[in-house]
Amino acid sequence: MGTTCMGILGKNSDTAGTEATRRTRLPWRIAELASTRDETPRARTLVLKVEGWPGHLAGQHVDVRLTAADGYQVQRSYSIASAPQSARLELLVERIPDGEVSPYLTEVARPGDRFELRGPIGGYFVWGADRGGPLFLIGAGSGIAPLASMLADRAEAAAGLPTRLLYSARTEEDIIFRSQLNAWAKKDPTLAVTVTLTRAVPSGWSGYQRRIDLEMLREVAFPPTQTPLAYVCGPTSMVEKAADHLVSLGYPPSRIFTERFGPSGEP
Repeated sequence: MGTTCMGILGKNSDTAGTEATRRTRLPWRIAELASTRDETPRARTLVLKVEGWPGHLAGQHVDVRLTAADGYQVQRSYSIASAPQSARLELLVERIPDGEVSPYLTEVARPGDRFELRGPIGGYFVWGADRGGPLFLIGAGSGIAPLASMLADRAEAAAGLPTRLLYSARTEEDIIFRSQLNAWAKKDPTLAVTVTLTRAVPSGWSGYQRRIDLEMLREVAFPPTQTPLAYVCGPTSMVEKAADHLVSLGYPPSRIFTERFGPSGEP
């Protein structure tokens, strides 16, 4: 597993089976790396040109497949971070030190390099302007990727929609998309961004200094009487606890959408 949101909580087996069947029918396409952008010391955005790309919904992901000279193949899944309206596809990749794919994508791959890509994948953990809000997004680590796609879509198609983001990172330098999040919040006062740091805290830090918990959600979340939509993405334990806390606060389970990613260490 990569660090990208993949497994969907609350999906019944019939839906999961349908999704798996659809996934295998998607064609592999050639993706060319147009440029890269370092987000943190461990995370990089890949900007891709994809032949015949059909477009995507905010929250979806793709499979990436690499083939070695000897024919050995390996694939991983990565969430799409760009807006559906974007001309280029952007993937966030967090480097896993002993990984087979992420070290190549974050340290070796250069503009002009090509690899295979399949997608878009996923129809449960998605958001569009037609779904409305208010919108409450909760992410940890690289779980910010699909939420960033939602925020980018919101900026293009639903600016002014009351939205709150609660994001957990290990340290200040691990805050992925920090400048973009600040820019979105500065431009639109109906978007509130709250960050909590779980490890090293810089001098003068006035924000939260712990993992996401019930009291934090009580302070940051929209009141359930406003019937918000909640999207949660990150490590399994964080996702499960946050979803349970939202239910205890009065959020209907039908308004909570969750995805989790494979083990990479929890923020």
